Amino acid sequence: MAGKKGQRMMYIGAFILLGIGLAGLVASGMNKDSVYFLNVSEALAKGLDNLDKTRLFGTVKEEGLEQKDDAVGVTFLLADKKFPDQSIQVAYHGAVPDTFRPGVEVIVEGRPNSTASYFAARSLMTKCPSKYETK
Repeated sequence: MAGKKGQRMMYIGAFILLGIGLAGLVASGMNKDSVYFLNVSEALAKGLDNLDKTRLFGTVKEEGLEQKDDAVGVTFLLADKKFPDQSIQVAYHGAVPDTFRPGVEVIVEGRPNSTASYFAARSLMTKCPSKYETK
């Protein structure tokens, strides 16, 4: 009788430890890879200096667009889709997609620079409307 009770307590202890371990893994995985997805107006409302890793969605403005001739990368103003007067300066140092141009909707992922004067993007994705229109 005492053997069965000890065995049951061992199983209960093992399940408790397993549950704690799984909860710890889930919590650390979610915290490490979590990225906020915000519109430009939402990011400005929070304040760039209050953001960490973030994905921003908006439209490329014509003014402020500077593509580098001698190197890869671009700097541009990312405007909110609903409130085009609200924009964030973005600097991206990488290969620029062929579909990137003023008026195109883009998603940039990165974080504000240390002085929060611009958003340093590490990835840039464009949405190509012609691919999604019916023929």
